[in-house]
Amino acid sequence: LALSGLAASFPMMNLSAAFGSLVGSGAATLTSICLGQKNYDRALKVFGNVILLNLIVGVVFMAVLLIFLEPTLYFFGASDATIGYASDYMRIILLGNVVTHMYHGLNAILRSSGHPQLAMNATIASVIINAILDPIFIFGLKMGIKGAAIATVIAQIVALLFQIWKFSDKDELLHFRRGIYKLNKRIVIDIFSIGLSPFLINLAACLVVILINYGLKNHGGDLAIGAYGIINRFSFLFLMTVFGLNQGMQPIAGYNFGAKRNDRVLEVLKKTIIAATLVTTAGFCCGELFPRTVVSIFTSDEELINIASEGLRIVVLFFPIVGFQIVSGTFFQSIGKVKRAIFLSLTRQVLFLIPLLLILPNIFGTKGVWWSIAMADFSSSIVALILLIGQIRLLLKDKTEQKPENFECTVELKNVSNG
Repeated sequence: LALSGLAASFPMMNLSAAFGSLVGSGAATLTSICLGQKNYDRALKVFGNVILLNLIVGVVFMAVLLIFLEPTLYFFGASDATIGYASDYMRIILLGNVVTHMYHGLNAILRSSGHPQLAMNATIASVIINAILDPIFIFGLKMGIKGAAIATVIAQIVALLFQIWKFSDKDELLHFRRGIYKLNKRIVIDIFSIGLSPFLINLAACLVVILINYGLKNHGGDLAIGAYGIINRFSFLFLMTVFGLNQGMQPIAGYNFGAKRNDRVLEVLKKTIIAATLVTTAGFCCGELFPRTVVSIFTSDEELINIASEGLRIVVLFFPIVGFQIVSGTFFQSIGKVKRAIFLSLTRQVLFLIPLLLILPNIFGTKGVWWSIAMADFSSSIVALILLIGQIRLLLKDKTEQKPENFECTVELKNVSNG
């Protein structure tokens, strides 16, 4: 039931990630483009706006959802049997929401300002600390699901303190200083314009998880939702690695695109796709060859193992091409191609997965949920391939024609050159 309660909280975490990415991802790309164009003053102002926006969004999100926590969790798929676990977990996570938003926002700036390795180290450190603290709080201190939430928040606090230390260094190009903590309308619009793509991805993911929870609840009960919780956690381990690779690619692609070095843009894209494909293929092999072993790590309940093992083998069926699809979406965002990034981000969730979730579970029951996920992965990867081939041809055809979509950095440079 604890796993089912955790699964019921997934939509809320997707919602939090949506607002976090609206600021963080948009700021990261805008910062990379500004630095590539040598517009350091604008990059500093972006940095200051990120801090203010994350504070505002983090506090408002926390306050609203804490007030309406239980009704929201019921809407997201929690039952009377799992609402206690879900609310215990999310109450602690929400209290640390400002930390979460600041951590992700500053990490985005850290990697886009020439420190992708440090940003990756902060992420890895957070994951390792979380992994160490989880068994201590959950089993050692017998805090259960509350312990898992506390471990997560503490891990993010440690990573945030590292980021604060780094940005306190006055020798850094981007650092804490007076005069940058004032919201700039144009910067905010540009941040939200670029960040709209990952925002919509996570917003659609929120809706998708709600539909998955409802489909599993109606056809398999709380146990099936618990199985999804296990499958989701397994997938998350590999997808987080791909997201980490994307974090490394984003500033490099954005910087070189701003500097009109399309050869380097294509090189980093190629390497990231290869690495991401290797990671997701490893996940495919684990899920297909050792499903029961994987599931047994999370539970000893035989019935739950059977349900989750069957679902895992279906869900990871097209995992080898999922990495490519994720990288493609981030790539378009990285080079400021907002419309294409938004379209691609919505194909899997809205164009394919949501319709499939509304149809297949009513025909095939629980299996229909698992097959909906797999078929959406395959279909969206085909769309990503078509769009990416077109963009690569444009980059190869004219190395000077590709430009970001009217962001303030470009406008300011033109004004300077004309002055």
